[in-house]
Order: sequence, then C-alpha cells, then structure tokens
Amino acid sequence: MKVLKDILYKVAIQAVHGSTHIEINKIVFDSRNVNAHDVFVAIKGTLTDGHLYIDKAIALGAKAIICEQLPEQLQQQITYVVVQNASEALAYMSANYYNEPSSKLKLVGVTGTNGKTTVATLLYQLFTNAGYKVGLISTVKILVHTTEYKTNHTTPDSVLINYYLNEMVTQGCEFCFMEVSSIGIDQHRTTALDFAGGIFTNLSHDHLDYHHSFAAYRDAKKAFFDQLSKNAFAITNADDKNGALMLQNTAAKKFNYAIKTYANYQAKILENHFSGLLLRIDNHEVWSKLVGNFNAYNLLAIYATAINLGLPQAEVLRLISELNSVTGRFQYVVSPNQITAIVDYAHTPDALENVLKTIKEIRTKNENIITVVGCGGDRDKTKRPEMAKIAAQYSNKVIFTSDNPRTENPQTILDEMEKGVPAEYFNKTLSILDRKQAIKAACQMANAKDIILIAGKGHETYQEINGVRHDFDDFKIVTEFLFVNQ
Repeated sequence: MKVLKDILYKVAIQAVHGSTHIEINKIVFDSRNVNAHDVFVAIKGTLTDGHLYIDKAIALGAKAIICEQLPEQLQQQITYVVVQNASEALAYMSANYYNEPSSKLKLVGVTGTNGKTTVATLLYQLFTNAGYKVGLISTVKILVHTTEYKTNHTTPDSVLINYYLNEMVTQGCEFCFMEVSSIGIDQHRTTALDFAGGIFTNLSHDHLDYHHSFAAYRDAKKAFFDQLSKNAFAITNADDKNGALMLQNTAAKKFNYAIKTYANYQAKILENHFSGLLLRIDNHEVWSKLVGNFNAYNLLAIYATAINLGLPQAEVLRLISELNSVTGRFQYVVSPNQITAIVDYAHTPDALENVLKTIKEIRTKNENIITVVGCGGDRDKTKRPEMAKIAAQYSNKVIFTSDNPRTENPQTILDEMEKGVPAEYFNKTLSILDRKQAIKAACQMANAKDIILIAGKGHETYQEINGVRHDFDDFKIVTEFLFVNQ
C-alpha cells in the first residue's frame, strides 16, 4: 500500500475533494483492471475517454479518482483529484509509486523513425557482453537482465515502464536502453523519467495518422530532447536535416555523429557485403556482421553512446565487432541454390528505400530483386502509394500483399498502394492478397542467386486480421518454401 499524497508529488493539481491521506493499492487507468483500494486515472484517449468509466471504477473498488473534469455527482468516501493533464499525472504518479527507479540506473532513450529497435537492442547486447547487468525496453521485447517479457507497444505505458525499471534496479541493472516513440512522448509516457542520455537516429514519413502533420511528428521527437536535463547527453545524426533541430533547445550536453559531414563521431564505409561492413570509425577500422549503410549509422550511434557512458574506445570497437544482427532487421537466409531471402521490418518509405538501396549496392547486378511488401491497416494511409512506388522503382518484380490489415479491408489497402506505381513499372508488379501465397510466389519466381526481400513485418510472429492475431512468421515461412519444399 502507498499513501495517495506521496504519489501525487510533482503532479499539477487543480482541485482536491476528499482526503489524500488514504492508502491505495495500485495505479490503474483501465477500468476493467480496477480492484479494491486502487486509484483510477481517467485518461482521454484516442479511442475512448476514461471519464466515462469513473463510476464503473468506483463500483469495482477504486478509492481515489484522478481526472481532468469532475463527475456531476461525487460519491462519499471517494477522493477526487482534478489535474491539468491526466496522462502527465499518471507518469509522475507511476514514478513516485516505484520510488523513481529511472534515477537509480543510467537510462538512455532512442528516438527517430528508423533504427530505434536496432540501436537499443545492440546497446543492450554490447553492454551485456561488456559484463554489465542491463535492461531493454523495445518494440520486440522487454529484458530485465536475462529475463524476457513480451510487449505490445514500442513505448509501454507509464505504469509498466516504471514497473520494469524498478525490476531492473532490484535485479542490479546498471543501464537500460529504451525505444522512445513519438506517440509515447506525446502521451507523456516518458514524462518523469530521469534519462542519462538521448539518441536521435533519423526522421522520415511515419505516424501521420496520429500526428496529422510532419511538423507535429517532428516536434514530438524534439520534445524528448527538450526535456533532458543538463546532466544528460544528447546524441544526434548530423547527416539528417532534422538532427540539429533536435538539439536546439536541449539543456543536455550535445554531440553528433555522421558519415557524410563533419561531426564529433565520424565513420567511413570501406566495404559493404552480405557478410557485413568494414568501417573506419574515428580513424580505427572495425568489422561488423551487420549489413548496409543504415546499419553503419546505427553502429556509429552505438559507438558514440558507449563512449559517453564511459566505456574505453578500444573496448567499444572490440565489442562492436562481436554484435549480432537483430531479429527481423535485415535477417537473411540463403537457399541451397543460392537464393537469398531477406526479412526486414521496413514499414516506412524511408526504411524500405534504405533496405532496397543496400541490396542494389551489394548485389553483383546480375541477380533479380523480388520484393514482397504490404502496408498496415488502421495506420497512416498517405505512405501506401509512396511505398509501392519505391518498391517498384528498386525491384525487378514486386508482389503487393497483406501486412497487418487489422480492421481494414486488405484489398482496399492494396488498391491504395497500386495507385502509387508509375505507368512504366506496371508490368513488374502484381497483387496477391494472401501473404503466405505471396511469399510462395516470390520463391517460385526466383532463380539461382536472385534476392527476395520480404518487408514490413520483420520480427512479428503474427498477422492481425479483424482484431485477431494469427500465427505468422515471415522468416519461418520463406525458409520453409526455400528449403523444405524444394
């Protein structure tokens, strides 16, 4: 039990009805999860308004209500606290409830359109290999040292973040690397966290279904750096046109990295193969098992971060050479007849273009590139024709197919993608609604030494259709068609 007054520290309170000297069990913002003596935080979400469920929460046993607007009728023996922003209040309350765990380890946030998962996961891997106990909060999973938990969001809610950070502290973790999404920032999920550092990877077209404009999306990313303290460091990609903007108003110590321009941390790509990258980082050569120009940037961000966290340069370079690629990020398999199949999470125009450019740079020019790609339902529709155009431009053959249609008609999604294909590319595209059949068709089309790219879902092991998640793993399916069915 915690005293309500204690967990309201730093919350912008506008009014209180009742006593804050009551003991509460836990913090809840989903009325379905309320139990006796809980405090219910009524949040105005994108789909529903928590204020509609205040009476239900009280009926289930809530003893305190945090809200932005008071109900018309107040119930006796219930404490009502009116706040300026319920999402922000939830963040401070969660940090207070778990005794501010982010201040007890070095928490580093990674934000940007592409590369967040790779950078955060590889930093976890690098510091673990260096002998530290480390935590990870990512799109793919949450790791508390070596214990793994599944996750449904890039950036979990405030309660879960602080719960897992507290578990990390309890387990003796010294570092935590965390993906920070624009939506998570906008919804205050990272408010009240004490970040030791922040990393900006890049910025391109994504999440406009939520933010409605690129400027709003960009500014949400920037807000993360604006909130860093003077004791933190901020590392940005100087080759991205929005990199300097991210650092404009931050109080943190500023650093940048680049391949094309002058920066605090610089790299040059010496060799780029399917087997890996040879880089020169700050005049030291290092070999990495990761592939592609985009991973050169990811590795440089990792290098800069590790240096700022106090690791010796020589050790960082050695550890970089030992890093293994992240599941679903340029993950590839080669069949007995030398067909290369690549599975990648690329689900934005920029990410898809980066992967296809990398493939074109590495191939010997005699191989065909066959791309299987779709777009998610109930998400930003404006990127659909753009992704289709990119796929057609950089591939010899393209198969448009379902991604996670969610509640949308998958055929409608394909129709919207096809509108982006220029007339000169029509003859190299086709649509196969069933994703498994699309992957099968790509394998049947491929000849020896051809390259198949399956883009969009990457690490995901499901396909979501009308609210139901069905088992679906791109990598397992393409491997089956290339090996088992030969």
